[in-house]
Amino acid sequence: MANLNDSINELMTVDGSVAASLVDGNSGMMLGQAGNGIDLEVAAAGNTEVVRSKMKTMKALNLTDEIEDILITLGKQYHIIRPVSSKPGLFFYLVLDRNRSNLALARRKVQDVEGELTM
Repeated sequence: MANLNDSINELMTVDGSVAASLVDGNSGMMLGQAGNGIDLEVAAAGNTEVVRSKMKTMKALNLTDEIEDILITLGKQYHIIRPVSSKPGLFFYLVLDRNRSNLALARRKVQDVEGELTM
């Protein structure tokens, strides 16, 4: 079991990590952050809208399923958004340098960290 700061620091050990945060999707506010090179406050608010939009679309489609993660692939970066299943409304956000990261390993690490979070 890991606390908030330990969880975010663990995400920063992933090869190619640029920044990581834990976000309260109800308010769009960050609960913790690490790294640099990106305005995580803006990212938290914007990604809150991404998660809300996907949830709304799933509801409209009558999908009875849960989001495991959302992957945004940019030319130079990967952005991983992973809801915390044990804490509805919270999600992890990880930014990776695409040239220095292994996407499969990063997704697995975010899954592991999400499963170990205690608050």
